[in-house]
Amino acid sequence: MPDAKLTTRTNYDSFARDHLPPPSLWPEMTFTLPELKYPERMNAAVELLDVMAAAGHRDRPCIWFGKDVWSYGDLLAKANQIARVLVEDLGVRPGNRVLLRAANNPMLVACWFAVLKAGAIAVATMPLLRAKELVYILDKAEIGFALSDVRLEADMKAAGERAKRQPALLLFNSDASDSLEARMARKATTFENCDTAVDDVALIAFTSGTTGPAKGTVHFHRDIMAICDCFPRSTLKPNREDRFCGSPPLAFTFGLGGLVTFPMRFGASTVLAERPSPEALPQIIADNRATVVFTAPTAYRVMAENAKKEHFASLKKGVSAGEHLPLATFELWHRFTGIKLIDGLGATEMLHIFIATAGDDIRPGATGKAIPGYEACILDDAGNTLPPGEIGKLAVRGPTGCRYLADEERQRKYVQNGWNLTGDAYKMDADGYFWYQARADDMIISAGYNISGPEVEGVLLEHPKVRECAVIGAPDADRGMVVKAFVVLRDAKHAAPETVKELQDYVKAEIAPYKYPRAVEFVDALPRTETGKIQRFRLREQEQAKAQP
Repeated sequence: MPDAKLTTRTNYDSFARDHLPPPSLWPEMTFTLPELKYPERMNAAVELLDVMAAAGHRDRPCIWFGKDVWSYGDLLAKANQIARVLVEDLGVRPGNRVLLRAANNPMLVACWFAVLKAGAIAVATMPLLRAKELVYILDKAEIGFALSDVRLEADMKAAGERAKRQPALLLFNSDASDSLEARMARKATTFENCDTAVDDVALIAFTSGTTGPAKGTVHFHRDIMAICDCFPRSTLKPNREDRFCGSPPLAFTFGLGGLVTFPMRFGASTVLAERPSPEALPQIIADNRATVVFTAPTAYRVMAENAKKEHFASLKKGVSAGEHLPLATFELWHRFTGIKLIDGLGATEMLHIFIATAGDDIRPGATGKAIPGYEACILDDAGNTLPPGEIGKLAVRGPTGCRYLADEERQRKYVQNGWNLTGDAYKMDADGYFWYQARADDMIISAGYNISGPEVEGVLLEHPKVRECAVIGAPDADRGMVVKAFVVLRDAKHAAPETVKELQDYVKAEIAPYKYPRAVEFVDALPRTETGKIQRFRLREQEQAKAQP
């Protein structure tokens, strides 16, 4: 509930609080770990930056970016200056929403901290979003201010002109006389941080759109600290000498945690790169002697097949998330590097990872167990708990949970009886390990059989001619659905009927024959979100359109 001390102040913007779902529709929040007992007043930016600088990290590296190195003290000074610009020049008030827009670079991180220090709400956006997509976010969150990399100015201005309310815009990474840097130069490097409540809104994260239009998810200062004190503390176990790196954009909560808040919670450092493609990432790891990498399953597969082993000499741990980690990719990476990938299941609605295991606790093929601080189970359609081995809906609860911005209908679907329903079909074994079956809408029912699309994908990925694939259910008059595979080949010259039969026979030989893809289509690329997730719903829409009379 709103904290009276802050929300009754006359200069407080209560929009985000006012557009939360009714408390009766919130998930049950549990704070079982001692480290989750936070004080009533807390600002996540202060905890991660000011407190860490004062605790002896001020002169230690915080951000590596090409040849530049920012210490914790450098980041603190710049964040304070930006916070002064926001408050003194733009008139930003606590609760105002500030859009952030840039590739992964140090100024974006400084802006994020500045927004929270000022008591405002950070709304980070993917760099590749275009004006139409930005207009939706501007209007949905009623954004009044924006800080953007100058290289993204065109789409930002176009969106502002089309939005219901044009935000005040400042550009950074610019030497112009009216840039953010020019204003910062006139400001002191100290700032009186906003005295926020632990449950004041700190950020609104928009989902990456794997199932349709993006949804705004609302998270508190407490939530940011909770994700730092759960997965990394219990499972990843970093130390101050670690150097994190990876590919997810900081606007993606997987990237925000893995590349900013997690390393800083433990006094470690992060390596940022604006174009961390799977082809570029190995050299980035090698040049910066990175020890921990966060990226998507596809990137691990590409790196294992194309990079040199010496690129990963410094690497100790790898975290895979964004979508299901196929067993073939896990084994390929392990053979190549000797590192067992941590398969993390998270959600923008939950802010970060809630199921994972590491080291000797990993069971290849399983996602893992609920991490300390969270609990999970499998439910049937009626909301009853299913026994081990039964496939059903994954349900989870813990110190973070789903709160959609101004979307009560979706809230009712995602949160039921206090549980967050992630939209994944899973089964749990007798030891509490969770085994992924499919996204709930990716389960294929063909001639009475329930078939997991990702299971078929996992087999196809083991075939030497297959680079990538996505498997869906396509409409069929006789069977209701047939299993259809969209396949990206390593060499396009193999796109022929003989290869279709070869792949079909291969699947029949590896798993139950009824699961084989009765239709195979060779494609140059699969539709993906900016974060790398395959948009299977687009493939389903395509097939449904074909089936229309």
